[in-house]
Amino acid sequence: MQKTIIGLNPRRILIRSTNWIGDAVITTPAVRTIRENFPDSEITILCHPWVADVFNASPHVDKVMHYQKKGEHGGLKGMWRLSRELAPFRFDLAILLQNAFEAALIAMLARIPVRAGYNTDGRSLFLTHPITLKRDVKKLHQVHYYQGMLQKLGLTPGPDELFLRMPDTVQKWAHDIKTKLGEGPVIGLNPGAAYGPAKRWPAEKYGELAKKLHHDLKATFLVFGTKADEEASVTIQSYVPEHVKNLAGNTTLAEAMALIGECDAFVTNDSGLMHVGAALKTPLIAIFGSTDDVATGPFSDNSVVIRKDLACSPCLETDCKTDFRCMMDIQSTEVAEAVKKLLANNFN
Repeated sequence: MQKTIIGLNPRRILIRSTNWIGDAVITTPAVRTIRENFPDSEITILCHPWVADVFNASPHVDKVMHYQKKGEHGGLKGMWRLSRELAPFRFDLAILLQNAFEAALIAMLARIPVRAGYNTDGRSLFLTHPITLKRDVKKLHQVHYYQGMLQKLGLTPGPDELFLRMPDTVQKWAHDIKTKLGEGPVIGLNPGAAYGPAKRWPAEKYGELAKKLHHDLKATFLVFGTKADEEASVTIQSYVPEHVKNLAGNTTLAEAMALIGECDAFVTNDSGLMHVGAALKTPLIAIFGSTDDVATGPFSDNSVVIRKDLACSPCLETDCKTDFRCMMDIQSTEVAEAVKKLLANNFN
């Protein structure tokens, strides 16, 4: 029989966030569910610094704490240090959205009396409320994966809709940038993906897409990404030099999110920023190759997934072991037509 947390009246709740931007965005319905079930509790989210902007302006959390795994909280000594930093807050309940062994260990070392999460990674002994992960759950979109965990704990699930909010100052900054661009639609392009090259539609194809959309629609382009995506961004810019603003490595996450919200359309690989676009309801084209669009596709009614139905896809590999057909067979003309149709549906 699954133990629930029904009847608890926790004064302070710690939520351990997932580690990556897309995963953090996917958990926003679950975070809202926790808030709605415990409206009077003080909720703190523990997350890596690079995902903090997903939660910094959220009304569903009261505090954001950083887990500096690459700094002072690294290694066993660092985990002990973090647990000592958490202990004085006297959290009554820890809900671990992140599935790793260390998340449960840190919560136990911090002496949080009620610790709930999936029983993955051999951590059941550290959880007071372990939840069995069934195989059929893995076939669902990850939004339902996290909401289902809370439902098994006895909570009433809130809406499955993704939720993002940026500070007003950042939102105004992004709007001002858009107003200074051309008269045609502003289209965001996201050529990067952290998981590996098998997820990345080639930069040259993004460049061809930009050239065609500028010719057909007088579009201008914002290219998103990290420092690692600078080469791809420069390649894209070379196709329409006067009409591309290269943002790779030049924005905070909050700034990138706000700008994606201002785009008239967003073309992206399967990535964290894809989930940002879905959360902000930006008209979105998601290009999939090696990964599973059922489990990690854009959770949005205003999106289109483009993929090729091949025997080898989704392979879930970081690098293609064969001929990369899943991406190479997707043509820029095909994506351009999908963008134009999406724009027409949203603005007619």
